[in-house]
Amino acid sequence: MAKDTEKTEGAEKHEKHEKHEKKPKGEKAEGQGGEKKAKGDGKGGGEKRAKGGKGGGDKGGGEKKKPTQPPRPAVPARLFLRYKAEIVPTLMKEFGYKNVMEVPRVTKVTLNMGLGEATSNPNMVNTAAEELSQLAGQKAVITRSKKAISNFKLRENQAIGAMVTLRAARMWEFLDRLMTLALPRVRDFKGVNGKAFDGRGNYTLGLREQTIFPEINYDKVEKVKGMNVTITTTAKNDKEGKALLKHLGMPFRN
Repeated sequence: MAKDTEKTEGAEKHEKHEKHEKKPKGEKAEGQGGEKKAKGDGKGGGEKRAKGGKGGGDKGGGEKKKPTQPPRPAVPARLFLRYKAEIVPTLMKEFGYKNVMEVPRVTKVTLNMGLGEATSNPNMVNTAAEELSQLAGQKAVITRSKKAISNFKLRENQAIGAMVTLRAARMWEFLDRLMTLALPRVRDFKGVNGKAFDGRGNYTLGLREQTIFPEINYDKVEKVKGMNVTITTTAKNDKEGKALLKHLGMPFRN
């Protein structure tokens, strides 16, 4: 009996020893790597494949989007159409141009509003910029002083005005409104000065009131402000520039 008990105890110890034996490093590496691969296949690869399947379904098997129609071109300003159809041939005969590209044309219109009282009332600059934006149809830029002048109580980089530059369609539309609507509304209007050229065919017009434009609401105007309108052309001299503006409809008095 003693021998049998010794044998059974020895067998149990042998079994426990086999259970607690460590696995070789190679087996652990393989086991862990297999688990990582399984996780990767389940999470990363599966999700990526699923996403890829969605994308492929949208592109290939999904409904095809209808081609969008190109936007319709904007209607040119009527003053520009008249310039092309009537004014260009007239100027070619008047000055003897041989090429259409020699005919002077308007390149830009600049609206500038200077405010000396902005040194004491800074809010006036913001209202001036808003009014210019309404006139031009685009956002105006606030101009600032380049140097300090003590006699005028002016500091450097201080907001003292607003300006906006118009080109292309907005330029032609503004010129049309200026010559047909705004200038005739000036009190006792007898025409504009025909000598305000700079020698290179560019013309500058001074306006005393911004309320002559129908876009400005007179009830909301805090103070009447003037502005300068500069019309830049490709004319070689003042004679050609004046002829261009006269044919466009600028009412010169001299």
